[in-house]
Amino acid sequence: MTAMEELRAAEFFAGIGLMRLGLEHAGITTSWANDIERDKHELYVENFGASEFILGDIRDVQGQDIPRVEFATASFPCTDLSLAGNRKGLGKKAAPRGAEDGSSMFWEFARVLEEMGDDRPEAVLLENVLGFASSHGGRDLSKAVRRLNDLGYSCDLFAIDARHFVPQSRPRMFIVGLRDATEAESFDIHADRPDWVHRFVSDHPEATVHAWRLPCLPTGPRSLTRIVERIASDDARWWTEAQVQQFTDSLSNLQAERLANLRRGSRTTWRTAYRRTRNGSAVWEIRSDGIAGCLRTARGGSSKQALIQAGSDGIRVRWMTPREYARLMGAPRFKLSHGRNQALFGFGDAVCVPVIQWLCDHYLVPAITGISCATSDLAAA
Repeated sequence: MTAMEELRAAEFFAGIGLMRLGLEHAGITTSWANDIERDKHELYVENFGASEFILGDIRDVQGQDIPRVEFATASFPCTDLSLAGNRKGLGKKAAPRGAEDGSSMFWEFARVLEEMGDDRPEAVLLENVLGFASSHGGRDLSKAVRRLNDLGYSCDLFAIDARHFVPQSRPRMFIVGLRDATEAESFDIHADRPDWVHRFVSDHPEATVHAWRLPCLPTGPRSLTRIVERIASDDARWWTEAQVQQFTDSLSNLQAERLANLRRGSRTTWRTAYRRTRNGSAVWEIRSDGIAGCLRTARGGSSKQALIQAGSDGIRVRWMTPREYARLMGAPRFKLSHGRNQALFGFGDAVCVPVIQWLCDHYLVPAITGISCATSDLAAA
């Protein structure tokens, strides 16, 4: 393939389209997308149109439905892989129809790839929580790699934290499968990968793996200054005095001192906080640094982050807004005309745009074309 040819991708578990944004920033066109969530579909269509999106169950997708593409991406459900989920894991096959769609949907993704035969894409990109690497003692990851190997893909495994691009701590693991990995390096001890990757390679000598040499990640922003929406002090979204008092009353001594230090600052600063249950009581915990915690799907109070604005004029507290979520995911201009919870759910369950662009620029596109497309124009928040 030459650099002049169009690069195309199929998005499995497409969500609200942030994977697509990252691909587009790297010059890759989405030719086909699928997700089962109607709320996510509405946000996707609002931003990209409906022509490529197939709303429905992946169990109804056949290999012949997928157009010829160079890439396939899959951010399959993670609720039973994450520490916040039930840790049921990948299983041996996809869950039956009517059951909760969890990480076992990976098997349906693999089935579609197999049905594509010789037309299956040259590269696949899988994204999920770090819990995938340790689920069931690493056996789930081994099953996934073995299945991709059976389909002709050599696998590379690594982790990237979105904090290198946006002020959000969001570590994720990635698997890149290449049908032709001859230009990649064989895996060795010098590969710049986390320890769990080295352990996996050592424990599975039968696996077909490789390591693509990646450049150093950028340092990343360290404050929320460019993320925070400037909201008037009389805006109803700020919590009432009683709510703020309840917030401060729940703080431990350490957390209270952290808040007091923020109030003593000469400039206005922002911090995020999560509500936790400690010893049977709901308490608030404030991040010690200037970035946000990992955005999550908004299913309850503990999954949502509050924003604290502190300075010499006191403190104000409110929930983070959908626009702030969008900025933290590297999608500052994302259209948000739907409901607040719908947007928070979509962003909490999505990929970080500049991470995907960086991977495309430094890995996926060079691996397929042999030509680097790296740019300095990352989709910044």
